[in-house]
Amino acid sequence: MTKIEAPVYKDQIPGTSGLRKKVKHFRQPGYLENFIQSIFNAIAPCTGKTLVIGGDGRYFNRQAIQVIIKMAVANNFKKLLIGQGGILSTPAASCVIRKYKADGGIILSASHNPGGPDQDFGVKYNTGSGAPAPEALTADIAKHTREIRHYNIVKIDDIDLDIIASCRRSNTQIDIISAVDDYARLMATLFDFTVIRSLLSGHSFKMCFDAMHAVTGDYARTIIEQQLGAPKGTVINAVPLPDFGGGHPDPNLVYARELVERMQAGSGISLGAASDGDGDRNMILGEGFYINPCDSLAVIAANAQLLPAFKSGLTGVARSMPTSRALDRVASALDIDCYETPTGWKYFGNLLDAGKIQICGEESFGTGANHVREKDGLWAVLCWLNILAVKGKTPEQVMRSHWKSYGRDYFTRHDYEGIDLDDAENMFNTLQEKLPALAGQTFGSHRVGQADNFSYVDPVDNSLSSNQGVRLLFENNARAVFRLSGTGTSGATLRIYFDRFEHAGGNLDLDPQAALNSLIECADEIAGINAFTGRSKPDVIT
Repeated sequence: MTKIEAPVYKDQIPGTSGLRKKVKHFRQPGYLENFIQSIFNAIAPCTGKTLVIGGDGRYFNRQAIQVIIKMAVANNFKKLLIGQGGILSTPAASCVIRKYKADGGIILSASHNPGGPDQDFGVKYNTGSGAPAPEALTADIAKHTREIRHYNIVKIDDIDLDIIASCRRSNTQIDIISAVDDYARLMATLFDFTVIRSLLSGHSFKMCFDAMHAVTGDYARTIIEQQLGAPKGTVINAVPLPDFGGGHPDPNLVYARELVERMQAGSGISLGAASDGDGDRNMILGEGFYINPCDSLAVIAANAQLLPAFKSGLTGVARSMPTSRALDRVASALDIDCYETPTGWKYFGNLLDAGKIQICGEESFGTGANHVREKDGLWAVLCWLNILAVKGKTPEQVMRSHWKSYGRDYFTRHDYEGIDLDDAENMFNTLQEKLPALAGQTFGSHRVGQADNFSYVDPVDNSLSSNQGVRLLFENNARAVFRLSGTGTSGATLRIYFDRFEHAGGNLDLDPQAALNSLIECADEIAGINAFTGRSKPDVIT
């Protein structure tokens, strides 16, 4: 083992999904090594422990894994489980951690961010439950990054990541395992593959899954085409590429444009779906019909009894605070608990581990359940396939039937990307100062009932998370929520969420932008979005 001194980097502060920076940032001398050693120091002692390693295949994935292997050997891990080719989708990594009772895992991904030599890379640590590290642990990791003076590494040849095999280096066993098999086996226990296979083999139902040249290509081809019998070519952009084919692997209406165009009315394709860079997000489309991720979450919960995994029913569900309240209405009808958490999948972990919830999700195209401790894009697609197969309806029919039963929560999110951080912070600081005086004020047709910065007390461990998003709650059952995203690597991304409830007997057929237009104008008047950022319209609307 060699101890190597390296400069301390003061910007190694994990966000909601680990540490994300540009590739060139990670390639600074000792930068990756310092952060990995800080993880190992935070979870020490490492002797005798099992570590899962994998990533989404983006640029720098393979090189980083070789470094982590050499450092793990130097830190005396007992066993390393590594996805073949260095690949493990984020939900598959969680699956592997849980199945083999590993002590934790390192996932190399920047999720839905672009990849390539000039683009983004990321590292995050998941605990032995398969969940993202909680705030206390990420804070400890950050503390170690500021105090570290050296990292441990061994000088050994690179490991062949492409062949499933086992080898030993020093006291560490290194197993290259299938990236797909364990996850695919888990999915087969959660869904009725027989009824889905019957749906996909029929002449009246066609689907298209866009893997966006990201990690889920192999997973989707194995499960959807090979195991469920969908025609070859059902999965498009299926080959994972280090730069995601030059695209932006974010499954939304802007970046999944090819899928959106294929799903236009008259296409004859019943179900469209897409997943993101690391496989934890999803978008669901019907023929000429977009399904908002908030509504998708609510539909899955409302029809959970149709899925073998939930035949015994649900005890609770959860959503992130900015996510529309469509899920709350399902929970109320089912007479089960519904928890409202901050944004970040780690907040669902305690609720899942305690058995308080079985299904959870976020408006940012993330949906999941208690089978792993990460959001799971392909799982959500299989939920829809199972529901459609049992009901014998189209996605649009299922969604419209849901609105007629529960009412419709019109929802949209506006993203202002790459804005100046100082401008964004000035806007937030000014808005924060206004909050105490906003209640009772009327803006257009909207009267503010409550204005605050969301705080969350975890019902399991009583930990407090403050400053999780500015909320404007209006008396007409409408909301506007403001957040600065922690998932970007340059500038700031301002996200603003709008939702308004329409009762089942009301107008359920409006375009969301039209239904929410007065609310959008109201939010700009209160926060001064254009005045502070200079932006007259968002970069992405979902």
